[in-house]
Amino acid sequence: MKVLVTGGAGFIGSHVVETLLGRGHAVVVVDNLSSGRRANLPAGVRCYEVDVRDPRLAEVFAAERPEAVSHHAAQVDVRRSVADPLFDADVNVRGSLNVLECARQAGVRRLIYASTGGAVYGEPDYLPVDEAHPIRPLSPYGASKHIVEHYLFLYRHNYGLEYVILRYPNVYGPRQDPHGEAGVVAIFSARMRRGEPVTINGDGEQTRDFTFVGDCAAANALALELPAAAGIYNLGTGEPTSINQLFAALKDLTGYPAAPGYGPAKLGETRQIYLTARRARAELGWQPQVALRAGLAQTVAYFQSLEQTQ
Repeated sequence: MKVLVTGGAGFIGSHVVETLLGRGHAVVVVDNLSSGRRANLPAGVRCYEVDVRDPRLAEVFAAERPEAVSHHAAQVDVRRSVADPLFDADVNVRGSLNVLECARQAGVRRLIYASTGGAVYGEPDYLPVDEAHPIRPLSPYGASKHIVEHYLFLYRHNYGLEYVILRYPNVYGPRQDPHGEAGVVAIFSARMRRGEPVTINGDGEQTRDFTFVGDCAAANALALELPAAAGIYNLGTGEPTSINQLFAALKDLTGYPAAPGYGPAKLGETRQIYLTARRARAELGWQPQVALRAGLAQTVAYFQSLEQTQ
């Protein structure tokens, strides 16, 4: 199957590209390279340097005629969404609508959408959070990502476009962007390796569901294999990790000698969140394979290797 991956040169998108290639799919990438890097892509993968809001995106779809789309291009920084909600909506809502229109016009059969389980639910009524939990985002980022889920429903109803919505947890791993939902892993590990002070926002007892990027990439491949698609799936380990616990694990892995500092909590961020992926396990056959300690070790080793080549 030919798959077009938007944001495919970015952190998660590039891992999706590798996974799809490994499953025998043909892959083409669209990325404006604002945060993605061509170096993240395997050799030979065609990459169009086009923003998802650009009218020229239709030309890419017309030329490539993909059967499926994995839509990862987005504004992913919660704090930037609070500071500039108009920009957040422009990229995440208008950009996604452009992708949907291009997909409709090009006859795309299925679209896999990278949504967020870390930001759409808000402060949970119960834990772990399942897909039936009320949607109460606390940030423009969470709101903009959820709005697109409604557009996917109507595009299937009106035009027959199949979709799979993957509500990601806090994804971390090699090539991580420090501005994403799980950017704390990249930020902490980088500062620890340089021996710089590390600041935890709030008291550090806020919890997240940290899930390895390779596991989330695998879910995209499984979503392509569903016989019929119109569903929403949480991904995640189902295990909460506090920021204090994360700091301790990275401190041990890097040999960092100092204690953390603490600053004010950030506006728009959820305090406690972790997800259940029971539906993904039952219907996609997906479950996480990489434990947190092992995934953090891979991430630290990746960034260390980058420093050695610079």
